[in-house]
Amino acid sequence: MTEHQAVLARAREVAELAAREAAALARDYFTRDKQVQDKGDSGDLVTVADTLAEEIILAHIRAAFPDHEIRSEETGWHGAPGDWLWLVDPLDGTNNYAIGLPVYGVSITLLYRREPLLGVICDSHLDRLYVAEQGKGAFVDGAPLSIRRCPSVPRMTVGWIQGHAVGKDERVLALKARLEGSFKRVLRLWAPALQWCMLARGDLDAMVLYNSEGDDLYAGLLLAREAGAAVVDFDGEPFEGMNAEPYLIAAHPDHLPELIALVRDGLKV
Repeated sequence: MTEHQAVLARAREVAELAAREAAALARDYFTRDKQVQDKGDSGDLVTVADTLAEEIILAHIRAAFPDHEIRSEETGWHGAPGDWLWLVDPLDGTNNYAIGLPVYGVSITLLYRREPLLGVICDSHLDRLYVAEQGKGAFVDGAPLSIRRCPSVPRMTVGWIQGHAVGKDERVLALKARLEGSFKRVLRLWAPALQWCMLARGDLDAMVLYNSEGDDLYAGLLLAREAGAAVVDFDGEPFEGMNAEPYLIAAHPDHLPELIALVRDGLKV
């Protein structure tokens, strides 16, 4: 085993354990006083579970990899810049969690030179663990995942994700209207990592993401790719690495031409 492989093997153990513990803490607080507070001016929220879950995850990563850089949802950047970077969202779906909607999770990604190699997502309320490694497939609780091919575009259920700062500009409203008129259903969970899980296991047919770069993105992207999804930008170019303002389509490769055309048409305002 090479040093690189050893790092990934140990990282998987650490990320799985940390995600399970953070998820258990969130479940424990779900019916208690969550101490909800506003975070910024975008309407986003933070709870005591966000903070405590983040502490659990960061402690595990630091203990195993003290020289790795970390970017975490609540406290930002930690450690010196280097080849290895962890992205941590300790409670993806905080707005759902705060109002008692049991759709929330944990997202942990390990990247090497800004390329995601390991993604771990825990559906916290259901205690289901999703894991993907580059080139090794995608799994939920050890069972392999695979996207599906829908018989026709009008019968698709498509996930929608947008960034907090996007708002309701004309292009967004036009695109959403075009999508909602083209598919059976357009679904927005407000827990992006769990939407990627739905795509990977075949319960969503595609995803459209409008400028939503965050700590919850890259584990889901890797999971979807390893389950067989193609991921491209709105121009149809393959998406790789990291991007501060991603505009993405993810689906079975056979569906991409029609989806790209629909998105382009929806952006004509």
